[in-house]
Amino acid sequence: MAATVEQNLRCLNAILRYNAAHGIYFFRITSDLIPFASHPVCDFDWRGLFEGEFKEIGAFINSRGMRISMHPDQFVILNSLDEGVRERSVAELIYHVHVLEALGLDRSAKIQIHVGGVYGDREKSLERFISRYGDLDRALRDRLVIENDDVSYTVRDCLRIHSETGIPVLFDYFHHRLNCSGEETGDALACIAETWASHDGIPMVDYSSDSGDGSRRHAESIDPVDFNRFLMETEKLDFDVMLEIKDKEASALKAVTQASGDPRFVSAGRRDVPS
Repeated sequence: MAATVEQNLRCLNAILRYNAAHGIYFFRITSDLIPFASHPVCDFDWRGLFEGEFKEIGAFINSRGMRISMHPDQFVILNSLDEGVRERSVAELIYHVHVLEALGLDRSAKIQIHVGGVYGDREKSLERFISRYGDLDRALRDRLVIENDDVSYTVRDCLRIHSETGIPVLFDYFHHRLNCSGEETGDALACIAETWASHDGIPMVDYSSDSGDGSRRHAESIDPVDFNRFLMETEKLDFDVMLEIKDKEASALKAVTQASGDPRFVSAGRRDVPS
């Protein structure tokens, strides 16, 4: 286990340095950084053993003005009807909080989740999420954001949850195009931006386009025409954008080049990585 975690942290360090050197300042850390960390079988003191490595990586993140997020897998469902699923979901989310705390990141480093299932009754499922969110520890509530999804819960649903809980809403552009309540992109994002307090940082947005095969999957590579449309539709608002595109840094580098003329694209104060 120790060797695996050591290698994962070494890779994370290298990725962040590569990103900073290439103008990429928003990064999602994998949930698999510490294998089986939330499982009862894991009694490995990873926070103690790798305290120095986490502090070093966190110091680099902070020194470069980078933004960090995490996104647990689909099995994290707070509003599940199965109590065991709910308990395991909370344990997994607490692990994510521990990672961000070990890195020494403030509460603008977020953990994004979906609202969950509908289970045949949308109203009760929404109320169950709201109730269970309120039962979470403050440290976890401070990190969580919810996103609109492509099937079950729209921007309007997420804003309803925010009105009851104060949880920030992350705008998923691709999901909104597949599942919305009729709002234009700019209008929807403007409403979502209001859910982010100053201590949460500027809003986070997920961007992708359709893969084109009718599967509702994220695109393999960035579509410059679609990305330009996205930038134009959101031009009045500032946010950090995460590319959910299969070829990862290849598309990220193209997006950096394409967005370099956008006045919102700011790297001032972010220093190059020493050679």
